[in-house]
Amino acid sequence: MPLLTLTSDIGIQDFMPGAIKGQLLQANNSFNIIDITHLLSPFNYPQAAYVCRNAIRNFPKGTFHLVLINLFDEKPEHLLLAEHDGHFIGCADNGLLTMILEEVPQKVVALHLEKSQQKNTLYCVNVFAQAFNELIKGKKLEEIGDASVSIHVKNPLRPLLGNNWIEGQIIFIDNFENVIVNISKEEFEEQRKGRSFNLIFKRDEEIDKISETYADVAEGEKLALFNSAGYLEIAINKGNAAGLFGLQGYSEKQHSLQSQLMNNRLIYQTVKVYFQ
Repeated sequence: MPLLTLTSDIGIQDFMPGAIKGQLLQANNSFNIIDITHLLSPFNYPQAAYVCRNAIRNFPKGTFHLVLINLFDEKPEHLLLAEHDGHFIGCADNGLLTMILEEVPQKVVALHLEKSQQKNTLYCVNVFAQAFNELIKGKKLEEIGDASVSIHVKNPLRPLLGNNWIEGQIIFIDNFENVIVNISKEEFEEQRKGRSFNLIFKRDEEIDKISETYADVAEGEKLALFNSAGYLEIAINKGNAAGLFGLQGYSEKQHSLQSQLMNNRLIYQTVKVYFQ
C-alpha cells in the first residue's frame, strides 16, 4: 500500500478534508492516507515549511506527500511534482517547495492543468492522484510532466547573524503554546563557539541556559531547549509561553508593511541571543 501524507490549510470545519481523501481513494483505493495537519495558518509560508519539512523527513523513502497550501496564490496553469531524496512531493508552484526542502529539488516537473477544467481544489487533487498512479506503475518523473519548468523559488526564512548575536523569528506555536524559533541547534552552536549566552525576547525576558527537558526547571518557570526537530523552543514547564509572554508567530505580510505599528509588533515575533 503506497503511503500518502496529506497537509493543507483548509481547516476541518467542512467537507473538504473528506472529499480530498475520497478523490484520492477513487484514483487508487490502495493509498494509505496519513493526515499531517489541515490547520496551518493561511498564507504563512514559514510555518507551512517548518511543519512539512519535519514531517516529510520522518517517512520512509518512496512516500508521496500532497501539500495543498495556498494553491491559488495566482491563477494556476500547472502544478509541481518533485522527487527529492527518495520522496515525491506534490504542491503548487508558489515557492513553498524550495522553502520546505531548503534547496532546489533534485527533480521537478510541471503537471499542466486543462484549460477547460474549473481549477478548484478537488480538480488539483485528481491531477496529483493520477500522476502518483503513473509513478506507482513504474513511469519516471520526466515521463509524466514537463521537466523544463522554471519553478517559483522562495528562500527559507533564516535567522539574522552578527559576530556576537543571532536573531530568530517565531515560526510556530504548538498546541501547548510552546514557541518554536527558526534557529537550529547546529546554527546556534556554530554561532555560539562555546561561549555563554543570554536569550532575550519581548523586551526584557531572559534565559541563559539550554535545558534537556521541560522538567529541568520548576513548574511555572520558563526554559529553552531544542525540540524533536532540532529547533530552538521557548516554553514554560506546565504553562503557556506564547500566551503568558504575548509572543506571536512571524508573519511575512506584517514584516513587509513599513509602519511603526508593525515594527513594534515584530518585538513579539523575534528572539535574540547574545554571546559573550
